[in-house]
Amino acid sequence: MTDSDTLGRSAVVAPRSGWSGDRIGELVFAGLVLALGIYTFVGSFAIRTPAGAQVGPRVFPYLVAAILVVSGVALVIGVLRGRLGAREEGEDIDPDAKTDWWTIAKIVSLIIASILLLEILGWWMVGAILFGGTAWSLGAKRWWMAYLVGLVLGIGTQILFGEGLGLFLPRGMLFDAWYGPGPLFG
Repeated sequence: MTDSDTLGRSAVVAPRSGWSGDRIGELVFAGLVLALGIYTFVGSFAIRTPAGAQVGPRVFPYLVAAILVVSGVALVIGVLRGRLGAREEGEDIDPDAKTDWWTIAKIVSLIIASILLLEILGWWMVGAILFGGTAWSLGAKRWWMAYLVGLVLGIGTQILFGEGLGLFLPRGMLFDAWYGPGPLFG
């Protein structure tokens, strides 16, 4: 069998019998996907819909919840029938490599800082710090370029979603002190 023969094949292998660690692990994953879908669906009811809106802000969370629930149910059924994913061949994986706890600590610190600084700095700045800091933590060669790309992405999402679509993305106290609390456009 050549490589071209295997390219069209699915990642799912033939059914395996018994309750192996693989099956339990995949069942836990499938249950988590299903639970996340249910949580998303229930949480969508808390979103306030403006009066007279034909398409409100609940549409996208309902769609994501439906995709997660259907995927989770399909995964649970597949795992219970013994259809498990193909095992990782590990060609790029070094099983003897140690966990880089310093990198993990930097990324966790960035996430915590983002949560704490979101209202103060605003989404556009926190997005830049989170993107650039994560890229730097993972070994970006030009760290300043990662922060610049993060800033462009943060400003772009702030303008598109926060100002253009009217979704709530905090602009931050510093921005509001400089520009004022009103809308950027109009």
